[in-house]
Order: sequence, then structure tokens, then C-alpha cells
Amino acid sequence: ILFIVLCFGAAVKLFQASGCLTGFGNLISKIASGPKKPLLLALLTNVIMFMDDYLNTLGVSFSMREVTDRNHIPREHLAFQTAVMAPALCVLVPFSSWAAFTVGIASEFDVSLSDYIKGIPYMWFPIFMVVLCVLTAAGVFPKLGNLKKAYERVNGGGSVRPPDDGEKALVSMEMDDNIESSSSLNFILPMFVVVAVTIYCDNDLVHGMLAGIVSQALLYIGQKIVSVSDFLDLCFEGCKSMMSMVIIVFFAFIINSVNNKMGFAEYLINTICRSLPMQFLPVLIFLIMAFATFATAGYWLMQVIALPIFLPMASVAGLSSSIAIACVMSGVTLGGILCFYSDVIFMTVAGTGVSNVSLVKTITPYALIGAVLTAAGYLVLGFI
Repeated sequence: ILFIVLCFGAAVKLFQASGCLTGFGNLISKIASGPKKPLLLALLTNVIMFMDDYLNTLGVSFSMREVTDRNHIPREHLAFQTAVMAPALCVLVPFSSWAAFTVGIASEFDVSLSDYIKGIPYMWFPIFMVVLCVLTAAGVFPKLGNLKKAYERVNGGGSVRPPDDGEKALVSMEMDDNIESSSSLNFILPMFVVVAVTIYCDNDLVHGMLAGIVSQALLYIGQKIVSVSDFLDLCFEGCKSMMSMVIIVFFAFIINSVNNKMGFAEYLINTICRSLPMQFLPVLIFLIMAFATFATAGYWLMQVIALPIFLPMASVAGLSSSIAIACVMSGVTLGGILCFYSDVIFMTVAGTGVSNVSLVKTITPYALIGAVLTAAGYLVLGFI
């Protein structure tokens, strides 16, 4: 993750210096303009990049932020739907990095990909969040909380970027207005290389980012947009701009590791599950996974710990393994998007420039709506 963050910083700096983002923005503005179309196009881009949450958050947020800025859409809205859609799609699409990881763990308990697919209709929290994102982008569902305040700020003549109110973004990589525009292909081709190589290398974004930077070198140096020395200087400058985020991600891993060493998740799961009737198992799985992921930011680690506990427990209770997996995936999605130091939040922060605290505040009202509906559904399901 640290390596991906540094590579992303270098790639973004090169995109900016080449002027291709302005060219790409001009191209997209012909297709999508106004208060709704850019957000709906961003949602479509989320769907296209479903295979990995890092690629999704970084690619969508940075490629679309200039377009949403031009159309007076607050950065908070782009950050909100990007941070929510990336993990939700990684859960709901069975060929993503998240799904592959989960099936790999569950296979030790004779749970296959087909069982995961059967559980998708019961992954209610990510389904609710996708629906809320689409309806909010289309203007059907109202703006709530921090998002409503952001629109009031912009409609009142304020900046689309969040104000400096003490909640500073971890990364500040804004465009220089004096850079000359270049072909949009200088952005599209490297992004295509990143996606293609990531997929080819089994959803490994490290290989994809390295290949993307190499393609940038061939394009920009070949067109004499930058010299070789300028290219290297820009790479290091981009990496340097990400250092504050790298340091905080480093400490987030320490917190994750400490919680793991203390046995926090195992204690939480075993203590609560022993004290309540099995009819509450679906909603318990959902809430426990949400809280544990929120506390540790470790949605990968939580699956490693929880699935070996919950799958046998579900079998004893007569609960389908597909539904148990659905409850787990709903829980880690909720916990991941509400944890202010989770990977998804950090990656979205890097792409949009919205602070992690402000982003979580924006997500919270919508996440609570989805969580209440999901918990109610799982409660009913447990008794049925």
C-alpha cells in the first residue's frame, strides 16, 4: 500500500505537468456537464474499475475531480460516492480482489465461488449504499449533513474545495492553472495500461502503477513535453507530496497490528456470540464485523479472523454459509467506509483533497441509513 501511494503521487505529478488532465477535462466536459451528469459518469467509471478498491478510488477521484470542479460540484460529493462505491462494488462483483480473497479463505470450509455468488443478493448494506449513491447523484435523494453544507457553500459562491477549517487534507495536489493543455490520450493511455496490467497480474496494482509510469515516460519524453531529468524530478516531487499520508498509513498499520496481537477481534466475536441466541446470528455477524473493522481498519484481516469462526457457527445454527458470508461482507464494508484511517478513506483523500475527517462526516448519515435498514433485514432473516 505504501508503494502504491508513492507511485500514485509520482503518476499524478506527471499527469499534471504534461497538461493531459486539462485535455481530458475538456473532452469529458463535452459529454458530461451540469450538476448531475459528471457524478453519474463518475459512478459509471467506478463500475468499470470494479476489480480493485485502490485502483477504483485513486483512478476515479483524480480523473473526475477537475470535471466536477468545473461544474461547481463540491469535492465532498465526489469523495463520498467514490469512497462508498469502491468497496461496495468490490464486494458485490464476484470477480474483484475482495471476492477472490474471501473465497480463498472460505474454501477451507468447503465454500466455493458459487456460494459467494448466492450470497450477493443478501449483501444488503453495499446494495443499499450503491442505490443511495445513484439516487443522490441523480438528485432524487436529498443531500444530508456535511454534504448539504458543502452544496450550500458552493451555491453561495464558495469554493468547490473544502475550506481550511482545521481539518486539513493529508495530501494537497491541486492543478497549476498555467500549465498548457495536451492531448487527452496522454491521460487515457497510461490509465488503460494501469488497468490492463493490474488485471493481467491478478489484480496487483503495484505492477499496474509501475507499468503506468513507464508508459508516461515513453509518451511524455517521446513527445518532448518533459526532459528525462524533469521526468525524474517530477517523480520524486510527487512522491514527496505523499509523505504525510505515508507516515499516517504507517501508523495505521501499527494500530492494526497491535489490535491483532491483543486478540481484540477474537475476543469481541467470541464474547458476544456466546451470550445471545442463534436467531440473532445474522445481525450479530453484521454489527460485530462493522465494529471490529471500524476499530482496526483491517477489513482484510477481519475476514481472516472472522470467517473461520462464523462459518462453523452458521453451520451449527442452520444458517446458510452464503448468508453468513453476506453478513460478513456487509459488515466489513460498513466498518471500512466509516473508519477515518482505513485504506479506502486514505486513497480517496489522496485523489480528492478532502480531509479524512470531513469525508467520514459526509459518509456517516448515509451509512447509518444503510446500516439500520440492513440490521433490520438481518434481524428478520434470523428469525425466518
